[in-house]
Amino acid sequence: MTSTREPLAGADAPARAPHESLVGRFPSVPAERLLAELVPPRHFAQASFDSYVPDASHPSQAATVARLRAAAGQIADRRGGLFKRRKEPVAVYLDGGFGVGKTHLLTALAHAVGDAAYGTFVEYTNLVGALGFLPTVEALATRRLVCIDEFELDDPGDTVLMSRLLRELADRGVALAATSNTLPGSLGEGRFAADDFLREIQALAARFEVLRVDGDDYRHRSVVTDAEGLPEQVVIDAVAGRPDATLDDFGALLDHLAHVHPSRYGALLDGVGLVALSGVHAVPTQDVALRVVVLVDRLYDRDVPVLLGGAGERGLFSAEMLAGGYRKKYYRALSRLGSLAADGSALL
Repeated sequence: MTSTREPLAGADAPARAPHESLVGRFPSVPAERLLAELVPPRHFAQASFDSYVPDASHPSQAATVARLRAAAGQIADRRGGLFKRRKEPVAVYLDGGFGVGKTHLLTALAHAVGDAAYGTFVEYTNLVGALGFLPTVEALATRRLVCIDEFELDDPGDTVLMSRLLRELADRGVALAATSNTLPGSLGEGRFAADDFLREIQALAARFEVLRVDGDDYRHRSVVTDAEGLPEQVVIDAVAGRPDATLDDFGALLDHLAHVHPSRYGALLDGVGLVALSGVHAVPTQDVALRVVVLVDRLYDRDVPVLLGGAGERGLFSAEMLAGGYRKKYYRALSRLGSLAADGSALL
């Protein structure tokens, strides 16, 4: 179920230079590609229930694996007969902190079922924007299972949109699975006036069987996620002779990301095997920080190592950000970025 990535700009794309930059890339992603790429990310291409090793000190992990194995069987059984289609489809929601293996388990479920659509929250909302609501429903309704990774609502419009989309899919017998760092009844908390959309949030929560996944961030066991940056010249020299490497000033990249829709950040990385960033510094505002989170997720999905100059990860997100409504997103980004930075340092 791995994806084949298309070239960024087709057959007439310019030749790659040793110091190619992400700044200046404005990828165009056709709707057909959006649908074709609704598959588990490359980082989890081999994920399975057997390859997930539960932590014995957190029994909820083993319990979740057992429930998801059973859910995969339930989803497979629904394909036979009208009577089975009338039963309420499976809908599971994996809740837990960052780095406990929720995405691993979600992709394992997708692999076990086989006929599954898999994407992040922003990828589904962008798909609706590209295809229209009803065509999106019809396209996804052909799948046994729809998986939504990192289900976190950042605005009330998305709340209503996703609630309606999931309702339509469930009515057509499609099983649902999602991961998040926030319980479904608390989605949007601290980010917008959730009380105004309580009915939609409660409708979402009522659809899911919540499976708690407790534990520690496995990436923290071996990776420091607040490491200082590398010397600038080391970052610059590291990309020399690597045609798949990019080199960007961090501030310039932040400015560029404001002009590229977050759903296209994956395409922004087409053909890239190493991302080098000079002058890394604290992000200035919340909207910029959220773009960085999405970029880190796409880098992690694709196993792209990074080299961080300047201040590195230290102080990337302010204390206020790490204490606010998006704190779990920021901590996940720091965890994943630390892992990718360790991969980048290993290349040196």
